[in-house]
Amino acid sequence: MSTNGIKGLLMDEPLIFEKSSEGRTGICPSEFDVPPADAKALIPQNLIRETIEGFPDVAEIDIARHYTRLSQWNFGLDTGFYPLGSCTMKYNPKVNETVARFPGFTMLHPYEPEEFTQGALELMYELETYLAEISGLDAVTLQPSAGAHGELCGLLMIAAYFKDKGRPRTKIIIPDTAHGTNPASSHLAGFKVVPVKSEGRGVLSVEAIRDVMDEDTAGLMLTNPNTIGLFERNIREIAKIVHKKGGFVYCDGANLNALMGIIKLGDLGVDVVQFNLHKTFSTPHGGGGPGSGPVGVKKILEPFLPIPRIKKSRKKYSLVYDSPKAIGRLKAFYGNFSIMVRAYSYIRRMGPDGLKKASETAILNANYIKEKLRDVFNLAYDQPCMHEAVFSDKNQTGYGVSTMDMAKRLIDYGYHPPTVYFPLVVHGAIMIEPTETETKETMDRFIEVMRKIAEEARENPQLLKDSPTKTKVGRVDETRAAREPVLRWRKK
Repeated sequence: MSTNGIKGLLMDEPLIFEKSSEGRTGICPSEFDVPPADAKALIPQNLIRETIEGFPDVAEIDIARHYTRLSQWNFGLDTGFYPLGSCTMKYNPKVNETVARFPGFTMLHPYEPEEFTQGALELMYELETYLAEISGLDAVTLQPSAGAHGELCGLLMIAAYFKDKGRPRTKIIIPDTAHGTNPASSHLAGFKVVPVKSEGRGVLSVEAIRDVMDEDTAGLMLTNPNTIGLFERNIREIAKIVHKKGGFVYCDGANLNALMGIIKLGDLGVDVVQFNLHKTFSTPHGGGGPGSGPVGVKKILEPFLPIPRIKKSRKKYSLVYDSPKAIGRLKAFYGNFSIMVRAYSYIRRMGPDGLKKASETAILNANYIKEKLRDVFNLAYDQPCMHEAVFSDKNQTGYGVSTMDMAKRLIDYGYHPPTVYFPLVVHGAIMIEPTETETKETMDRFIEVMRKIAEEARENPQLLKDSPTKTKVGRVDETRAAREPVLRWRKK
Protein backbone atom coordinates (compact mmCIF):
# COMPACT_ATOMS: atom_id res chain seq x y z
CA MET A 1 0.00 0.00 0.00
CA SER A 2 1.50 3.28 -1.12
CA THR A 3 0.74 6.04 1.38
CA ASN A 4 1.34 9.76 1.42
CA GLY A 5 2.06 10.43 5.09
CA ILE A 6 4.88 10.65 7.60
CA LYS A 7 6.31 7.52 9.17
CA GLY A 8 8.59 7.39 12.18
CA LEU A 9 9.58 10.33 14.37
CA LEU A 10 6.73 12.74 15.13
CA MET A 11 7.87 15.54 17.41
CA ASP A 12 5.70 16.68 20.28
CA GLU A 13 5.63 20.38 21.03
CA PRO A 14 4.16 22.32 23.96
CA LEU A 15 2.86 25.87 23.79
CA ILE A 16 5.57 28.53 23.57
CA PHE A 17 4.42 29.82 26.99
CA GLU A 18 5.07 26.40 28.52
CA LYS A 19 8.70 26.47 27.30
CA SER A 20 9.36 29.73 29.14
CA SER A 21 12.10 29.94 31.77
CA GLU A 22 12.58 33.31 33.47
CA GLY A 23 15.72 35.10 32.37
CA ARG A 24 16.29 33.30 29.08
CA THR A 25 16.78 35.52 26.04
CA GLY A 26 16.53 34.53 22.40
CA ILE A 27 17.42 37.88 20.84
CA CYS A 28 20.11 40.54 21.09
CA PRO A 29 18.67 43.85 19.84
CA SER A 30 20.88 46.09 17.72
CA GLU A 31 21.86 49.56 18.81
CA PHE A 32 19.15 52.13 18.08
CA ASP A 33 19.90 54.25 15.01
CA VAL A 34 17.63 57.08 16.21
CA PRO A 35 17.76 59.12 19.41
CA PRO A 36 15.83 57.54 22.31
CA ALA A 37 12.54 59.15 23.26
CA ASP A 38 10.86 59.42 26.62
CA ALA A 39 7.81 57.14 26.27
CA LYS A 40 6.14 58.63 29.35
CA ALA A 41 6.21 62.04 27.70
CA LEU A 42 4.59 60.77 24.53
CA ILE A 43 2.15 58.11 25.72
CA PRO A 44 -0.67 58.54 28.27
CA GLN A 45 0.29 57.05 31.65
CA ASN A 46 -2.66 54.63 31.67
CA LEU A 47 -1.39 53.02 28.44
CA ILE A 48 2.15 52.39 29.65
CA ARG A 49 3.19 49.09 31.20
CA GLU A 50 6.60 48.17 32.56
CA THR A 51 6.36 44.45 31.72
CA ILE A 52 4.24 42.10 29.62
CA GLU A 53 2.66 39.56 31.93
CA GLY A 54 3.08 35.99 30.75
CA PHE A 55 5.39 36.87 27.85
CA PRO A 56 7.61 33.82 27.27
CA ASP A 57 11.34 33.89 28.01
CA VAL A 58 12.94 31.35 25.66
CA ALA A 59 16.32 30.66 24.12
CA GLU A 60 16.92 31.17 20.39
CA ILE A 61 17.23 27.44 19.77
CA ASP A 62 13.87 26.87 21.45
CA ILE A 63 12.26 29.48 19.22
CA ALA A 64 13.75 27.94 16.08
CA ARG A 65 12.66 24.41 17.02
CA HIS A 66 9.22 25.51 18.17
CA TYR A 67 8.20 27.20 14.94
CA THR A 68 9.93 24.64 12.73
CA ARG A 69 7.99 21.84 14.41
CA LEU A 70 4.73 23.74 14.13
CA SER A 71 5.37 24.29 10.42
CA GLN A 72 5.86 20.52 9.99
CA TRP A 73 2.37 19.92 11.37
CA ASN A 74 0.82 22.06 8.66
CA PHE A 75 -0.68 20.48 5.58
CA GLY A 76 -0.79 22.34 2.30
CA LEU A 77 -0.48 21.88 -1.42
CA ASP A 78 3.30 21.89 -1.17
CA THR A 79 2.93 18.93 1.21
CA GLY A 80 0.47 16.68 -0.59
CA PHE A 81 -2.76 16.14 -2.49
CA TYR A 82 -5.57 18.40 -1.27
CA PRO A 83 -8.81 17.07 -2.87
CA LEU A 84 -11.12 19.61 -1.25
CA GLY A 85 -14.26 19.61 -3.39
CA SER A 86 -15.88 22.89 -4.45
CA CYS A 87 -12.77 24.80 -3.39
CA THR A 88 -10.31 24.26 -6.26
CA MET A 89 -7.24 23.75 -4.09
CA LYS A 90 -4.71 23.67 -6.89
CA TYR A 91 -0.97 24.13 -6.86
CA ASN A 92 0.30 27.67 -7.16
CA PRO A 93 3.32 27.84 -9.52
CA LYS A 94 6.25 29.49 -7.79
CA VAL A 95 6.79 31.87 -10.69
CA ASN A 96 3.60 33.68 -9.62
CA GLU A 97 4.97 34.04 -6.10
CA THR A 98 8.23 35.41 -7.48
CA VAL A 99 6.46 38.02 -9.58
CA ALA A 100 4.27 39.09 -6.65
CA ARG A 101 7.44 39.73 -4.62
CA PHE A 102 9.04 42.10 -7.12
CA PRO A 103 10.11 45.22 -5.15
CA GLY A 104 8.20 47.42 -7.59
CA PHE A 105 4.99 45.80 -6.36
CA THR A 106 5.76 45.09 -2.71
CA MET A 107 7.11 48.57 -1.98
CA LEU A 108 4.08 50.40 -3.36
CA HIS A 109 1.85 52.40 -1.05
CA PRO A 110 -1.82 52.99 -2.00
CA TYR A 111 -1.52 56.69 -1.20
CA GLU A 112 1.28 57.26 -3.69
CA PRO A 113 0.41 59.71 -6.47
CA GLU A 114 -0.89 58.17 -9.69
CA GLU A 115 2.15 59.29 -11.67
CA PHE A 116 4.29 56.98 -9.51
CA THR A 117 1.96 53.95 -9.71
CA GLN A 118 1.33 53.70 -13.44
CA GLY A 119 2.69 50.15 -13.61
CA ALA A 120 0.34 48.90 -10.92
CA LEU A 121 -2.64 50.66 -12.48
CA GLU A 122 -1.77 49.22 -15.88
CA LEU A 123 -1.62 45.72 -14.39
CA MET A 124 -5.00 46.15 -12.74
CA TYR A 125 -6.54 47.60 -15.90
CA GLU A 126 -5.24 44.73 -18.02
CA LEU A 127 -6.36 42.14 -15.46
CA GLU A 128 -9.89 43.59 -15.63
CA THR A 129 -9.70 43.28 -19.42
CA TYR A 130 -8.53 39.66 -19.24
CA LEU A 131 -11.28 38.67 -16.83
CA ALA A 132 -13.90 40.36 -19.00
CA GLU A 133 -12.62 38.44 -22.02
CA ILE A 134 -12.55 35.09 -20.17
CA SER A 135 -16.11 35.55 -18.90
CA GLY A 136 -17.68 37.22 -21.90
CA LEU A 137 -18.80 40.20 -19.81
CA ASP A 138 -18.28 43.91 -20.41
CA ALA A 139 -16.75 45.44 -17.27
CA VAL A 140 -14.97 44.26 -14.12
CA THR A 141 -14.17 45.58 -10.65
CA LEU A 142 -11.23 44.14 -8.72
CA GLN A 143 -12.29 45.57 -5.38
CA PRO A 144 -14.02 42.67 -3.55
CA SER A 145 -11.66 40.78 -1.25
CA ALA A 146 -13.22 37.29 -1.45
CA GLY A 147 -15.79 35.21 -3.28
CA ALA A 148 -18.65 35.94 -0.88
CA HIS A 149 -17.65 39.62 -0.89
CA GLY A 150 -17.95 39.50 -4.68
CA GLU A 151 -21.39 37.94 -4.37
CA LEU A 152 -22.48 40.80 -2.14
CA CYS A 153 -21.03 43.31 -4.59
CA GLY A 154 -22.98 41.84 -7.50
CA LEU A 155 -26.24 41.68 -5.58
CA LEU A 156 -25.86 45.24 -4.32
CA MET A 157 -25.47 46.39 -7.92
CA ILE A 158 -28.61 44.51 -8.93
CA ALA A 159 -30.51 46.10 -6.02
CA ALA A 160 -29.16 49.55 -6.98
CA TYR A 161 -30.28 49.07 -10.58
CA PHE A 162 -33.91 48.47 -9.63
CA LYS A 163 -33.85 51.26 -7.07
CA ASP A 164 -32.52 53.61 -9.74
CA LYS A 165 -35.43 52.58 -11.99
CA GLY A 166 -37.84 53.43 -9.19
CA ARG A 167 -39.07 49.83 -9.00
CA PRO A 168 -37.20 48.01 -6.21
CA ARG A 169 -37.48 44.23 -6.25
CA THR A 170 -37.40 42.02 -3.18
CA LYS A 171 -36.56 38.41 -4.14
CA ILE A 172 -33.67 36.30 -5.43
CA ILE A 173 -34.11 32.71 -6.67
CA ILE A 174 -31.44 30.28 -5.39
CA PRO A 175 -31.38 26.56 -6.27
CA ASP A 176 -30.42 23.83 -3.78
CA THR A 177 -27.22 23.15 -5.75
CA ALA A 178 -25.81 26.66 -5.23
CA HIS A 179 -22.93 27.54 -2.92
CA GLY A 180 -23.79 27.95 0.74
CA THR A 181 -22.76 31.60 0.85
CA ASN A 182 -25.34 32.63 -1.78
CA PRO A 183 -28.37 32.85 0.56
CA ALA A 184 -26.38 34.83 3.13
CA SER A 185 -25.15 37.29 0.49
CA SER A 186 -28.71 37.74 -0.76
CA HIS A 187 -30.01 38.51 2.72
CA LEU A 188 -27.20 41.01 3.31
CA ALA A 189 -28.17 42.77 0.07
CA GLY A 190 -31.77 43.06 1.29
CA PHE A 191 -33.37 40.25 -0.70
CA LYS A 192 -35.64 37.44 0.35
CA VAL A 193 -34.45 34.04 -0.85
CA VAL A 194 -36.75 31.89 -2.96
CA PRO A 195 -35.39 28.31 -2.82
CA VAL A 196 -35.76 26.02 -5.82
CA LYS A 197 -35.05 22.30 -5.99
CA SER A 198 -33.02 20.83 -8.82
CA GLU A 199 -34.61 18.16 -10.96
CA GLY A 200 -33.87 14.44 -10.58
CA ARG A 201 -30.67 14.61 -12.63
CA GLY A 202 -29.10 17.28 -10.43
CA VAL A 203 -29.65 20.39 -12.55
CA LEU A 204 -32.25 23.15 -12.71
CA SER A 205 -35.28 22.63 -14.91
CA VAL A 206 -36.78 25.32 -17.07
CA GLU A 207 -40.20 24.68 -15.56
CA ALA A 208 -38.96 25.19 -11.98
CA ILE A 209 -37.72 28.70 -12.80
CA ARG A 210 -40.76 29.58 -14.88
CA ASP A 211 -43.00 28.73 -11.93
CA VAL A 212 -41.31 31.14 -9.49
CA MET A 213 -39.93 33.95 -11.67
CA ASP A 214 -42.09 37.07 -11.46
CA GLU A 215 -41.74 40.85 -11.70
CA ASP A 216 -40.92 41.17 -7.99
CA THR A 217 -37.88 38.91 -8.42
CA ALA A 218 -34.59 40.67 -9.05
CA GLY A 219 -32.92 37.61 -10.49
CA LEU A 220 -31.57 34.10 -10.26
CA MET A 221 -28.36 33.22 -8.42
CA LEU A 222 -26.96 29.89 -9.53
CA THR A 223 -23.63 28.10 -9.49
CA ASN A 224 -22.40 26.67 -12.79
CA PRO A 225 -21.01 24.06 -12.77
CA ASN A 226 -23.11 23.47 -9.68
CA THR A 227 -22.01 22.00 -6.36
CA ILE A 228 -22.81 18.48 -7.52
CA GLY A 229 -20.18 18.98 -10.21
CA LEU A 230 -22.69 19.10 -13.07
CA PHE A 231 -23.09 21.66 -15.83
CA GLU A 232 -26.40 23.51 -15.78
CA ARG A 233 -27.34 22.51 -19.31
CA ASN A 234 -30.64 24.45 -19.31
CA ILE A 235 -29.01 27.76 -18.51
CA ARG A 236 -29.74 29.46 -21.85
CA GLU A 237 -33.47 28.77 -21.66
CA ILE A 238 -33.54 29.68 -17.97
CA ALA A 239 -31.76 33.00 -18.66
CA LYS A 240 -34.38 33.87 -21.28
CA ILE A 241 -37.16 33.34 -18.73
CA VAL A 242 -35.41 35.54 -16.14
CA HIS A 243 -34.63 38.27 -18.68
CA LYS A 244 -38.17 38.28 -20.03
CA LYS A 245 -39.39 39.25 -16.57
CA GLY A 246 -36.74 41.97 -16.34
CA GLY A 247 -34.44 40.09 -13.94
CA PHE A 248 -30.72 39.34 -13.91
CA VAL A 249 -28.80 36.06 -13.94
CA TYR A 250 -25.99 35.93 -11.37
CA CYS A 251 -23.54 33.07 -11.75
CA ASP A 252 -21.34 32.13 -8.79
CA GLY A 253 -17.95 31.80 -10.51
CA ALA A 254 -16.24 29.72 -7.82
CA ASN A 255 -16.22 26.71 -10.15
CA LEU A 256 -14.87 28.56 -13.17
CA ASN A 257 -11.93 26.14 -13.20
CA ALA A 258 -14.07 23.82 -15.32
CA LEU A 259 -15.15 26.48 -17.83
CA MET A 260 -12.38 29.02 -18.47
CA GLY A 261 -11.18 28.92 -22.03
CA ILE A 262 -13.97 26.53 -23.04
CA ILE A 263 -17.08 28.65 -22.77
CA LYS A 264 -17.95 32.24 -21.86
CA LEU A 265 -20.62 32.70 -19.23
CA GLY A 266 -21.80 35.93 -20.85
CA ASP A 267 -22.69 33.97 -23.98
CA LEU A 268 -25.00 31.79 -21.85
CA GLY A 269 -27.06 34.74 -20.64
CA VAL A 270 -25.17 35.46 -17.41
CA ASP A 271 -25.25 39.14 -16.36
CA VAL A 272 -23.03 39.05 -13.25
CA VAL A 273 -20.25 36.73 -12.10
CA GLN A 274 -17.60 36.81 -9.40
CA PHE A 275 -14.14 35.39 -10.02
CA ASN A 276 -12.33 33.65 -7.17
CA LEU A 277 -8.75 34.61 -8.01
CA HIS A 278 -7.61 32.58 -5.00
CA LYS A 279 -9.09 29.45 -6.60
CA THR A 280 -9.28 29.50 -10.37
CA PHE A 281 -6.29 31.69 -11.05
CA SER A 282 -3.84 29.80 -8.92
CA THR A 283 -3.12 32.03 -5.96
CA PRO A 284 -2.88 30.98 -2.31
CA HIS A 285 -6.10 29.59 -0.87
CA GLY A 286 -7.11 28.59 2.63
CA GLY A 287 -6.28 29.66 6.15
CA GLY A 288 -8.67 32.59 6.03
CA GLY A 289 -7.03 34.33 3.09
CA PRO A 290 -5.71 36.09 1.25
CA GLY A 291 -8.59 36.13 -1.19
CA SER A 292 -9.82 38.18 -4.09
CA GLY A 293 -13.27 38.15 -5.67
CA PRO A 294 -13.50 40.49 -8.69
CA VAL A 295 -16.93 40.92 -10.26
CA GLY A 296 -17.78 41.12 -13.94
CA VAL A 297 -21.03 42.60 -15.28
CA LYS A 298 -22.88 43.22 -18.52
CA LYS A 299 -23.00 46.78 -19.84
CA ILE A 300 -26.38 47.49 -18.25
CA LEU A 301 -24.90 47.20 -14.73
CA GLU A 302 -21.57 48.94 -15.40
CA PRO A 303 -22.68 52.33 -13.98
CA PHE A 304 -23.23 50.68 -10.59
CA LEU A 305 -19.73 49.19 -10.21
CA PRO A 306 -17.86 50.26 -7.04
CA ILE A 307 -15.52 53.23 -7.10
CA PRO A 308 -12.82 53.99 -7.90
CA ARG A 309 -12.69 52.68 -11.48
CA ILE A 310 -9.47 52.54 -13.50
CA LYS A 311 -9.49 54.63 -16.65
CA LYS A 312 -7.03 54.54 -19.53
CA SER A 313 -6.50 57.66 -21.64
CA ARG A 314 -3.78 57.35 -24.24
CA LYS A 315 -0.90 55.87 -22.25
CA LYS A 316 -1.90 57.18 -18.82
CA TYR A 317 -3.96 55.34 -16.19
CA SER A 318 -5.99 57.08 -13.52
CA LEU A 319 -8.50 56.32 -10.77
CA VAL A 320 -11.99 57.71 -11.39
CA TYR A 321 -14.33 58.50 -8.50
CA ASP A 322 -17.00 60.41 -10.42
CA SER A 323 -19.70 57.75 -10.84
CA PRO A 324 -23.04 58.96 -9.46
CA LYS A 325 -24.81 55.55 -9.66
CA ALA A 326 -21.95 53.53 -8.14
CA ILE A 327 -22.67 51.49 -5.02
CA GLY A 328 -19.69 53.16 -3.34
CA ARG A 329 -16.50 51.62 -2.06
CA LEU A 330 -16.45 48.02 -0.84
CA LYS A 331 -12.91 47.84 0.49
CA ALA A 332 -10.16 50.14 1.61
CA PHE A 333 -8.04 51.21 -1.33
CA TYR A 334 -8.46 49.02 -4.45
CA GLY A 335 -8.61 45.35 -3.40
CA ASN A 336 -5.99 42.74 -2.48
CA PHE A 337 -3.28 43.85 -4.88
CA SER A 338 -0.75 41.05 -4.36
CA ILE A 339 -3.38 38.47 -5.31
CA MET A 340 -4.11 40.42 -8.48
CA VAL A 341 -0.41 40.27 -9.38
CA ARG A 342 -0.38 36.50 -8.95
CA ALA A 343 -3.52 36.09 -11.06
CA TYR A 344 -2.14 38.41 -13.75
CA SER A 345 1.08 36.40 -13.87
CA TYR A 346 -0.88 33.14 -14.11
CA ILE A 347 -3.09 34.34 -16.96
CA ARG A 348 -0.17 35.80 -18.94
CA ARG A 349 1.87 32.64 -18.47
CA MET A 350 -0.99 30.30 -19.45
CA GLY A 351 -2.53 32.25 -22.31
CA PRO A 352 -5.90 31.31 -23.86
CA ASP A 353 -4.77 27.81 -24.89
CA GLY A 354 -3.27 27.12 -21.47
CA LEU A 355 -6.42 28.18 -19.62
CA LYS A 356 -8.51 25.93 -21.85
CA LYS A 357 -6.13 23.01 -21.31
CA ALA A 358 -6.31 23.55 -17.54
CA SER A 359 -10.11 23.30 -17.58
CA GLU A 360 -10.07 20.25 -19.83
CA THR A 361 -7.53 18.50 -17.60
CA ALA A 362 -9.49 19.35 -14.43
CA ILE A 363 -12.59 17.75 -15.98
CA LEU A 364 -10.61 14.71 -17.15
CA ASN A 365 -9.05 14.19 -13.72
CA ALA A 366 -12.40 14.38 -11.90
CA ASN A 367 -14.00 11.88 -14.26
CA TYR A 368 -10.98 9.58 -13.95
CA ILE A 369 -11.40 9.41 -10.17
CA LYS A 370 -15.16 8.97 -10.56
CA GLU A 371 -14.77 5.99 -12.88
CA LYS A 372 -12.07 4.36 -10.76
CA LEU A 373 -14.17 4.50 -7.58
CA ARG A 374 -17.69 4.00 -8.91
CA ASP A 375 -17.75 0.30 -8.01
CA VAL A 376 -16.94 0.84 -4.30
CA PHE A 377 -18.62 4.16 -3.49
CA ASN A 378 -22.15 5.21 -4.35
CA LEU A 379 -22.49 7.84 -7.07
CA ALA A 380 -25.35 10.14 -6.17
CA TYR A 381 -25.61 11.28 -9.80
CA ASP A 382 -24.20 8.71 -12.18
CA GLN A 383 -23.28 10.85 -15.16
CA PRO A 384 -20.20 12.63 -16.51
CA CYS A 385 -19.11 15.35 -14.10
CA MET A 386 -17.22 18.58 -14.55
CA HIS A 387 -14.54 19.66 -12.04
CA GLU A 388 -15.50 17.39 -9.14
CA ALA A 389 -16.98 13.97 -8.44
CA VAL A 390 -19.56 13.57 -5.67
CA PHE A 391 -19.90 10.19 -3.94
CA SER A 392 -21.85 9.19 -0.82
CA ASP A 393 -21.47 6.68 2.03
CA LYS A 394 -24.58 4.71 0.99
CA ASN A 395 -22.53 1.56 0.27
CA GLN A 396 -20.78 1.72 3.67
CA THR A 397 -23.60 2.62 6.07
CA GLY A 398 -24.66 -1.03 6.21
CA TYR A 399 -21.37 -1.76 7.98
CA GLY A 400 -21.92 1.09 10.44
CA VAL A 401 -19.35 3.27 8.67
CA SER A 402 -20.08 6.91 7.82
CA THR A 403 -18.52 9.52 5.57
CA MET A 404 -16.85 11.07 8.62
CA ASP A 405 -15.25 7.73 9.56
CA MET A 406 -13.75 7.39 6.08
CA ALA A 407 -12.55 10.99 6.09
CA LYS A 408 -10.76 10.43 9.39
CA ARG A 409 -9.21 7.19 8.11
CA LEU A 410 -7.78 9.06 5.10
CA ILE A 411 -5.68 11.09 7.53
CA ASP A 412 -3.94 7.90 8.68
CA TYR A 413 -2.89 7.32 5.09
CA GLY A 414 -1.46 10.83 4.84
CA TYR A 415 -4.20 12.47 2.78
CA HIS A 416 -6.19 15.56 3.59
CA PRO A 417 -9.87 14.50 3.49
CA PRO A 418 -12.06 15.88 0.70
CA THR A 419 -15.11 18.01 1.40
CA VAL A 420 -17.70 15.98 3.31
CA TYR A 421 -21.46 16.37 3.90
CA PHE A 422 -21.71 19.02 1.20
CA PRO A 423 -23.68 19.63 -0.94
CA LEU A 424 -26.66 19.02 1.32
CA VAL A 425 -28.66 17.54 -1.55
CA VAL A 426 -26.41 14.44 -1.34
CA HIS A 427 -26.77 12.55 1.94
CA GLY A 428 -23.34 11.63 3.34
CA ALA A 429 -21.59 13.44 0.50
CA ILE A 430 -17.91 12.89 -0.34
CA MET A 431 -16.88 15.62 -2.79
CA ILE A 432 -13.54 15.17 -4.55
CA GLU A 433 -11.93 17.81 -6.77
CA PRO A 434 -8.46 16.85 -8.02
CA THR A 435 -7.96 19.99 -10.19
CA GLU A 436 -5.67 19.97 -13.20
CA THR A 437 -2.41 20.21 -11.28
CA GLU A 438 -2.35 16.62 -9.97
CA THR A 439 -0.55 13.91 -11.91
CA LYS A 440 -2.02 10.52 -12.79
CA GLU A 441 0.42 8.87 -10.37
CA THR A 442 -0.84 11.04 -7.48
CA MET A 443 -4.45 10.25 -8.31
CA ASP A 444 -3.71 6.53 -8.65
CA ARG A 445 -2.20 6.47 -5.14
CA PHE A 446 -5.24 8.30 -3.77
CA ILE A 447 -7.61 5.91 -5.57
CA GLU A 448 -5.69 2.94 -4.15
CA VAL A 449 -6.10 4.31 -0.62
CA MET A 450 -9.81 5.03 -1.10
CA ARG A 451 -10.38 1.48 -2.30
CA LYS A 452 -8.43 0.17 0.69
CA ILE A 453 -10.65 2.19 3.04
CA ALA A 454 -13.75 0.75 1.39
CA GLU A 455 -12.30 -2.73 2.01
CA GLU A 456 -11.59 -1.87 5.66
CA ALA A 457 -15.18 -0.64 6.04
CA ARG A 458 -16.38 -4.12 5.10
CA GLU A 459 -13.82 -6.17 7.03
CA ASN A 460 -12.94 -4.06 10.08
CA PRO A 461 -15.40 -1.17 10.52
CA GLN A 462 -14.24 -0.52 14.10
CA LEU A 463 -10.84 0.51 12.74
CA LEU A 464 -12.47 3.36 10.88
CA LYS A 465 -14.56 4.32 13.91
CA ASP A 466 -11.31 4.67 15.90
CA SER A 467 -9.44 6.66 13.23
CA PRO A 468 -7.27 8.62 12.99
CA THR A 469 -4.75 6.50 14.90
CA LYS A 470 -1.43 7.93 13.67
CA THR A 471 -1.93 11.60 14.43
CA LYS A 472 -0.77 13.54 17.47
CA VAL A 473 -4.38 13.81 18.61
CA GLY A 474 -7.05 11.18 18.02
CA ARG A 475 -10.60 11.89 16.96
CA VAL A 476 -11.79 15.06 18.65
CA ASP A 477 -15.29 16.04 19.69
CA GLU A 478 -15.86 18.46 16.82
CA THR A 479 -19.28 19.55 18.02
CA ARG A 480 -17.91 20.56 21.41
CA ALA A 481 -14.89 22.22 19.80
CA ALA A 482 -17.21 24.39 17.73
CA ARG A 483 -19.48 25.27 20.64
CA GLU A 484 -16.82 25.66 23.34
CA PRO A 485 -13.67 26.89 21.56
CA VAL A 486 -10.59 27.62 23.65
CA LEU A 487 -9.16 30.71 22.04
CA ARG A 488 -6.95 32.10 24.78
CA TRP A 489 -4.07 30.49 26.67
CA ARG A 490 -4.41 30.61 30.42
CA LYS A 491 -1.46 30.13 32.73
CA LYS A 492 -1.96 27.03 34.90
